[in-house]
Amino acid sequence: MPQTETSARALRRAGWLAGLLPLAGLWVGVALWAAPGIGARVVAEGESIAATTFTNGEPWLRIAARGRDLVAQGEAPDEAGRATVLARLAALDGPRRIVSEIGLVETAAPFQWAATWTGGTGVTLEGSRPVEIGRKALEVEVTGAIGAGTPLRDAARAARGAPPDFSAAATFLAARLPSLAPGAKAVLTDTVLSLSGEAVDLAAYDALRTALSRPPDGFSLGKVEILPPRITDYRLALARTGTGAVLTGYVPSEAARQMALAMARTLTEGGPVEDRLQAARGLPGSVEPQDLIAFMGKLAGLIQAGEVTYAGGAVSVKGDAIDPQAIPEAQALQTEGRPAGVAAGTVTLAAKPLSPYRVSLRRTPEALTVSGHLPDEETRRRVLAALRQRVFREPVIDRTRLADGAPTGLANALDGAATMLSTLATGEAVLTDRSLSLTGESLYPEAADRAPNRVSTLLPAGWTGEVAVSAKEADTRRDGESCRQGVAAATATADWRFAVGSTALTPAFYPGLDALAALAKTCPDLRVAVSGPADPPGAKPPPTEEPKKPAKDGEKKPAEKKAGKAKAEKAPEPVPEAKPPEEENSGLARQRAQALMEYLLQAGMRPGQVAAGPDRGAGPATVALAP
Repeated sequence: MPQTETSARALRRAGWLAGLLPLAGLWVGVALWAAPGIGARVVAEGESIAATTFTNGEPWLRIAARGRDLVAQGEAPDEAGRATVLARLAALDGPRRIVSEIGLVETAAPFQWAATWTGGTGVTLEGSRPVEIGRKALEVEVTGAIGAGTPLRDAARAARGAPPDFSAAATFLAARLPSLAPGAKAVLTDTVLSLSGEAVDLAAYDALRTALSRPPDGFSLGKVEILPPRITDYRLALARTGTGAVLTGYVPSEAARQMALAMARTLTEGGPVEDRLQAARGLPGSVEPQDLIAFMGKLAGLIQAGEVTYAGGAVSVKGDAIDPQAIPEAQALQTEGRPAGVAAGTVTLAAKPLSPYRVSLRRTPEALTVSGHLPDEETRRRVLAALRQRVFREPVIDRTRLADGAPTGLANALDGAATMLSTLATGEAVLTDRSLSLTGESLYPEAADRAPNRVSTLLPAGWTGEVAVSAKEADTRRDGESCRQGVAAATATADWRFAVGSTALTPAFYPGLDALAALAKTCPDLRVAVSGPADPPGAKPPPTEEPKKPAKDGEKKPAEKKAGKAKAEKAPEPVPEAKPPEEENSGLARQRAQALMEYLLQAGMRPGQVAAGPDRGAGPATVALAP
């Protein structure tokens, strides 16, 4: 074939291709130009059908276009309604196909609605919304609570089973979201409100705590996990002001706040504690909050007035030490007692004379605690011995320290205070310089009435006393049969056995005796007889070693005495006549009965309610109803 003819055919084919390209472009352009019009027409026709599906003032059917596809959304009230709408949409001229995303209104159990705060992109709603409330109406309420113009993505579906006042609860939760960082979530499950997220700042955290303390009527709080904001300048301080304390700075949680408050109240022994703490994060992960607070409390216990501060990762203390030995104690704590992750700060303490000089005796059902200062070890031993002789049930806890400057007559005043306190069920005796303040609750009105006059007779010259003692409220009176049953119950399992040769009560005695004393307060006609036991025949107490006394100046040592005895003859000393075993055992039984009676009287029984019964042989002590 000639080359010219081949070239001609190639040119004709190229011409056809060149002509098709403009036609294809023209077709695409017409399609792109016409598509929006077709989509708009399809949507308009679909919306005309949606307009006929009104419930609660709004159509339940929603129409959207995806190209030439028509998407139907919403929740139909029933299956027939859904089928009718889909049939009408299918009859439209124009949609390529109908995509059904129509659900049915069902009962949600539990009924749950959730709102997730996304910050700049607004709020996403999920779960169920009440079928009785229109979608748009609820969206208006939610955005109004958050802030007008807030973007909203509503994926919630209409359902039955919503609690009454759903809108009030939903808007209450929605209003909290702007105070939280993006990612926060509010959930309403039936009538329970839950909220989680991180507060944007300290003011928002406090506002959230206040708002959540008052949920809408008919609703309660469920899981609330609000993280405090994170700050860089994390600090915590405890200032002692003599009679009280002030807490400032930050704590990472409510539990840490309560621990700090409890520590401050213990230090002030009931004095005023001002809480200025704020919740915030920022404490290094290497520091345990409870360890830090406990450490600061130990340092604060060594100052009369001043401040313990955690700042910049270190703990410092400054102020007036409670006594001279407190300064090296604080320095030792900084060296050896610091918790992990905490650096040692400065110790700036001055030792000043104690003013006022103060000692307190506090009696509770659990213990009798002595705190404050005493002048020397001898006074401490005397005070503790006097207290242990006057109380039986509670342990005596010693928290005193030694310091100079005690007022004249302090030891005698403490003896008087111990005597008064032993007659109270609960109370406190505070000795400040030369004055005694006694407060508490007496077991009987008569004892409360006598207390103001009695205190002046127990104090040394130059001391003053102030008394505020009230009578304990009488318990409900029980009938005779109930009282007898109570005695039987209190003594049924009691095993009151004394050590050989001893009259001391052991802890095993206390539960049964305390139960009897409590019973006597509600049984005024109750009378019991206490019988002490004798030791078994031939029983001997364990030997006790005599303490060796050091030889005084001028006194001969044991070896010298022995040599002297070899030279000098001494007449044998007369041996006292031994008592018969029966008489000795009888005396021991009566002493044990007396010890039990004294305990019951101290515990609250009246003198006429308890008496000594016949002595018993070997075995446990007994308490029986008196005739």
